[in-house]
Amino acid sequence: MHPVPWRAYALLAASTSLVGSYVGLSKLLVAAFPVFLLAGLRFGIAAVLMLPWLHKPADEAPLDGRARLLLFLESFLGNFLFSICMLFGLRQSSAVVAGVIMAGIPAAVALLSWAFLRERPSGRVLAGIACAVGGIALVATAKQGGAETTLVGALLLLAAVFCEGCYVVIGKTLTAGLGPKRISALINLWGLVLVSPLAIWQGLSFDFQTPRLQDWGLLAYYAATASVVTVWLWMAGLKRLPAAQAGVFMVFLPVSTALIGLLLGERLSGLQALAYGLALSGVLLATWPGAAPRR
Repeated sequence: MHPVPWRAYALLAASTSLVGSYVGLSKLLVAAFPVFLLAGLRFGIAAVLMLPWLHKPADEAPLDGRARLLLFLESFLGNFLFSICMLFGLRQSSAVVAGVIMAGIPAAVALLSWAFLRERPSGRVLAGIACAVGGIALVATAKQGGAETTLVGALLLLAAVFCEGCYVVIGKTLTAGLGPKRISALINLWGLVLVSPLAIWQGLSFDFQTPRLQDWGLLAYYAATASVVTVWLWMAGLKRLPAAQAGVFMVFLPVSTALIGLLLGERLSGLQALAYGLALSGVLLATWPGAAPRR
């Protein structure tokens, strides 16, 4: 029997639940702000909030070339490309469908962690991943409620799934030498650098008096959760678990996304509810006490 890392589980579940909440609420933001400007404002606000986190702790080694490259890739794939694919994908799909597609993230994480980290997930972790994938297969055969989803929208969301898978695998490597706060601040800074040219281009023709006060408040929440809180929670929890097992906690993302979709007036079918039930069952299988991951 291995001690159950309850704190890591709680951190990961809280992180992905918050991500799911802003995935759904992002549909309101993309209606008020152009996509690239929205991403630039997000990273800019978060950069101000995380200025104190950029300082190198005394017990951390200086950044070498490999760490700098990983930080860039973490931000390019997990922040920049993920945000763009997710936001453009959401414009062509419903929040409920987006949540179901993103339930495939645990499978993507397991595949990438096996390929790059040589992790061998336990049988229970694999069973949990199978539950998530099974949920996607179930809901794909059902008639979707809410807004219509196009093929391009689905493909963009699928690309976001693999971007997030890379984010988990690279993040696991980074946590071996850097603290969660510094990782969060550095990858957000890279995200700001990457998106700034496109954000400035859209900002020059945007009327900043158009968004309502509640839109600006939602933007502040989006920036604080997407770039600050969720990243720190995720990196802190990821430090204690194998990447494939941590990836199973991504199922909280579609569950919370679906709840936001319901609040926005979308409908949840019985088959979709069954899919989310399978996903949550996967978490129980992957984290059951005594199930030790093998490498």
